[in-house]
Amino acid sequence: MASDRLVLKNMVFYGYHGAFAAEKELGQRFEVDVELHLDFKSAAAADDLELSVNYVEVYTLVKEIVEEREFNLLETLAETIAGEILSAYSVEEVVVRVRKPFPPSGGILDHVEVEISRKP
Repeated sequence: MASDRLVLKNMVFYGYHGAFAAEKELGQRFEVDVELHLDFKSAAAADDLELSVNYVEVYTLVKEIVEEREFNLLETLAETIAGEILSAYSVEEVVVRVRKPFPPSGGILDHVEVEISRKP
């Protein structure tokens, strides 16, 4: 596996995800990190975006998934993001972290986070 990584850190979106009706009705902020593992050597040598991954396209893909769809589980949201990135781009591994700040928990909780790692 390549040790090179492209990281999109703390993308923030407003979505309607959760197991409770109020979460789906009111919505809330979600934070997403995506790490793409791939070899940058050819892209860097040629200074050519076509040989790398366009992070604007990745951002747009993640934004569409988080803002346009609804999921009960953060796990499903993260899995969907990972799967669509793997389908669209030639990467060796994708790591996705999804955070829900101040989730309904019956107490004080900064955030809950799901992290998954997938390979093609």
